[in-house]
Amino acid sequence: MVRMNREELFLNLKIEKLTPMQEATAVAFREREDVVLLSPTGSGKTLAYLLPLVEWLDGLPSEQQGVVKAVVLVPSRELALQTEQVMKQMKCLHRVMSCYGGRPAMEEHRTMKQLRPEVIVATPGRMNDHLHKQNFDASTVELLVIDEFDKSLELGFQEEMAEVIAQLPSLKKRVLLSATEADAIPDFVGQHLAEQHYIRLDYLTEEKVSDRLALQRVDSPEKDKLETLFRLLCTLGSSSTLVFVNYRESVERVVAYLRSKKFPCDAFHGGMEQPLREKALYKFRNGSCPVLVSTDLAARGLDIAHMDHVVHYHLPVNEEAFTHRNGRTARWQSIGTSYLILHAEEHLPDYVPQDIPVFEVKEGMKVPKSRWTTLYIGRGKKDKVNKIDIVGFLYKKGGLVRDDVGSVDVMEHHAFVAVRREKVKQLLALVQGEKLKGQKTVIEVAR
Repeated sequence: MVRMNREELFLNLKIEKLTPMQEATAVAFREREDVVLLSPTGSGKTLAYLLPLVEWLDGLPSEQQGVVKAVVLVPSRELALQTEQVMKQMKCLHRVMSCYGGRPAMEEHRTMKQLRPEVIVATPGRMNDHLHKQNFDASTVELLVIDEFDKSLELGFQEEMAEVIAQLPSLKKRVLLSATEADAIPDFVGQHLAEQHYIRLDYLTEEKVSDRLALQRVDSPEKDKLETLFRLLCTLGSSSTLVFVNYRESVERVVAYLRSKKFPCDAFHGGMEQPLREKALYKFRNGSCPVLVSTDLAARGLDIAHMDHVVHYHLPVNEEAFTHRNGRTARWQSIGTSYLILHAEEHLPDYVPQDIPVFEVKEGMKVPKSRWTTLYIGRGKKDKVNKIDIVGFLYKKGGLVRDDVGSVDVMEHHAFVAVRREKVKQLLALVQGEKLKGQKTVIEVAR
């Protein structure tokens, strides 16, 4: 197979070069059987292993291509989708698909048979499902990647991970990645990892994430912090802000309170149906919803560009959770701020500097209005609809121009589009009854 050069891949990824950590990972990937990468959240670990993985696939004999050669295990559906998207963005010659719970495994199997992927990115439970049913030939898999491997040591994940690895008899290389160091490498991964090549970004860059992250303390006069949170968010304005709480019920309570104040926000937690989670993330990413309230589910694996603030409504359960939460901002070379809301009976944890400045929230600030509104379009890839079709339709039938349309994301059966808020009413009136690629479709504001 013709190897794609790095210049082409960089162009597709819209980057100019790799970071020192990513270069070091690529070298270790080529030279060693196994690699353990410890690097702060937001430093680019996904690309760090995907690029050498693609180059490794390029070098395989032609008779070994067209079968599953690599399995990537991730702890969440969102990270599975995101990893798949990054590899597709590279526009390499190798096929990838993601597998996760919340949708029929049978549908994934059909896609697997048609696509014939060389890389499968999956959550452990769904990967076990496919392996048990022998939906693909596990004997061809030579590379295993475990992203957020410290998560695999948690209760429940260990058994699933061990079960997956036991069903992959031909493994030759393992790559483990994490933002925080686990107490030990799981035994089921392989005893030979004891003498491993550890890569730490701290040793490879002049600037640490902590240098780009500002910590602020926000004092709440009442034990119930809702009003303080509301004033803080009004003070921050329309900036992209991720609010962390410790329980699903708290997510719903905080969101209900903010919405009662007409503050634009969305919920995100593991108890929500997958389509609702995807919609919430999309609205947050495209700027139409400035605040996302979440459990620690959003602390890992979400790559959201230009997130300005992280707010700890509840204190994190431990230092590791604090690290992962804060890693949602100050990603790559950007800066960010992390706020800890405390009432009088709470104290800063030992792992947080005790002398961080107090941030004074302002009184009487107006609720911000989003620049964008997200539209739902009831047609997607299965209907032969793509981004160009949608944008052309909005220009021609909806009277929009280039600056009126933000990000466009086309799913299998529907699509989301960010449109300037002031143009939405006129747009919906103009497209009423119009057909998209000759098909009637629903076009409405995504609630």
